[in-house]
Amino acid sequence: MSVTEARVPVVPDSALADTVLERLTTAYAAAADPLRAPALRAYMKDVAPFLGLTAPVRRVLSRTVLAGTPRPTEADCTAIALRCWELPEREYHYFAVDYLRRHVGRCSFGFLPVTRHLVTTVPWWDTVDLLAAHVVGPLVAADPRLRADMDAWISDENLWVARTALLHQLRHRQRTDSERLFAYCVRQAGHPDFFVRKAIGWALREYAKTDPEAVRDFVARERGRFAPLSVREALRNIGP
Repeated sequence: MSVTEARVPVVPDSALADTVLERLTTAYAAAADPLRAPALRAYMKDVAPFLGLTAPVRRVLSRTVLAGTPRPTEADCTAIALRCWELPEREYHYFAVDYLRRHVGRCSFGFLPVTRHLVTTVPWWDTVDLLAAHVVGPLVAADPRLRADMDAWISDENLWVARTALLHQLRHRQRTDSERLFAYCVRQAGHPDFFVRKAIGWALREYAKTDPEAVRDFVARERGRFAPLSVREALRNIGP
């Protein structure tokens, strides 16, 4: 069973989203730093325009934007995330990611199509990795039915979807499904893209903090399948 096949999320009506977006666009635009913006855009390989807000400034502004707002429903989370993603400047996407990280517990099984849209729209590591570990991961942990979606995502032709599947268990620690993690790494072992090869190593390195012997044994057994980058990252903290 999968909830993310060929589904395009619709922006629901949300009074909370109306309030948040009005405050957000006003606050962020007023604090924009056009002199800093080009450097931020260049650092992120021109993936999107920037307002020029540093992370500390964004955090202060975001607290002001959200002051006094109620806890959101899933529909509110959907509306806020999708409407932020419709705005061109990357800081609005960061706001949405931070908001979802904070309120992912308010979201259910049916929220996964929204995360896929975010992962595949203006994709780059700065948003994809946080969504994978802090939004998709908790959703799957809360509802094991979503493992079927991860099994589909790992084979997806979109490299960011596959990377999300590889990284979604980053924070699961003892709850990691190691058999699934290792199978995912093997499934994408020959991927030509740097970001997938790096994700394989990162996912294994993180799990090695919980079970270093299992990772060491897995890499020793399957080493010939993997790019040197993946092996190096996997064994960085535990050695061969």
